[in-house]
Amino acid sequence: MKIGLFCPYSMAHRGGVQEFVRDMYQELKRRGHEVKIITPQPKDIVSIDTTDIIFVGSASDFRSPLGTTSAVSASIDNEAIEQLLESEKFDVLHFHEPWVPFLSRQVLSRSSTVNIGTFHAKVPENIVSRSVVKVVTPYTKSVLKYLDELTATGPPALEYISSLTDRPVSVIPLLVDLDRFKRPAKRSSAAGNTILYVGRLERRKGVRYLLRAYQLLQQEVDDLSLLIAGDGPEREMLEEMVVDLGLHNVSFLGYISDEEKVKLLRTSDLFCAPSIYGEGFGIVLLEAMAMGIVAVAGDNSGYAAALQEMGAISLVNSRDSKDFARRLKLLLTEPALRNVWQDWAAEYVQQFGRDQVMDQFEELYEQALENHRSKQ
Repeated sequence: MKIGLFCPYSMAHRGGVQEFVRDMYQELKRRGHEVKIITPQPKDIVSIDTTDIIFVGSASDFRSPLGTTSAVSASIDNEAIEQLLESEKFDVLHFHEPWVPFLSRQVLSRSSTVNIGTFHAKVPENIVSRSVVKVVTPYTKSVLKYLDELTATGPPALEYISSLTDRPVSVIPLLVDLDRFKRPAKRSSAAGNTILYVGRLERRKGVRYLLRAYQLLQQEVDDLSLLIAGDGPEREMLEEMVVDLGLHNVSFLGYISDEEKVKLLRTSDLFCAPSIYGEGFGIVLLEAMAMGIVAVAGDNSGYAAALQEMGAISLVNSRDSKDFARRLKLLLTEPALRNVWQDWAAEYVQQFGRDQVMDQFEELYEQALENHRSKQ
């Protein structure tokens, strides 16, 4: 098959959607398909590998209803879209987050091939988002009519899409490269008790709450350190918080490469993802779990979907500093509990391996293509 993976966000930026698109691209290519990634052209084009990437429009900052600032392409010339579709002749176009305005809808309205839509997250439930939903919902409904098949990465996205349509929605999770994110035979910690955060530094990610819990934790746990990998609009404020709260051994690493992320996961003792909302599934948690790192995570619906069964003990209200600190201490300093948790996680993450996830997408593509051809 010739497959186009449509990502509305700039591939030069780090993010769960972009990483999933890259993973899908690599696995589909490995299976013998011809695959292209369609995405906005970033300002810094030299920062990414452009092999098999088709740029449409140019990326500009867009603040989503989820509170994330991403680089997207709002729209391009309709003639350019028609030329793209005519020249490439895709068998399947797979749109990730097709509700993001406006490029996906432009392409969908002109596509005569099989169109698949995958939704990663739901709009958070607060006063601001409810006002946004009034605008986003009619637009999203207008997009759904062009999609032959709908998928969601987990219960949060499923709940949102199911509220807009009675059509069936397939739940297919994100994938984890279990060959790459593998539990080391022997873990060597860079310090006594190292906590790792990896992600953007923006409000919804809850890093400010992690710092407040860390303030309490450092009074009770020796040899404690916190590594914060990532960047974003709150970095300066968070660095000031470290000083104001009198925190010790806190390091801001900035953006890191995939290779550096694996190294940090290999040498850390606990992974923390304190997001308060807006997470689709929590692939970063599964990567940490696959490497044998105990995790503590914010109790948002996306992370709750990822941390089922015994993983529920890791969920915490990030805004409750005392409970947050207690949970960090428990899962950082109790060897017996950590061992049981790690053994459970090693078995649990197997369901998110490349073969298990991509088999489902490949089957969906084939069935949708067969249905499409039967209607012609």
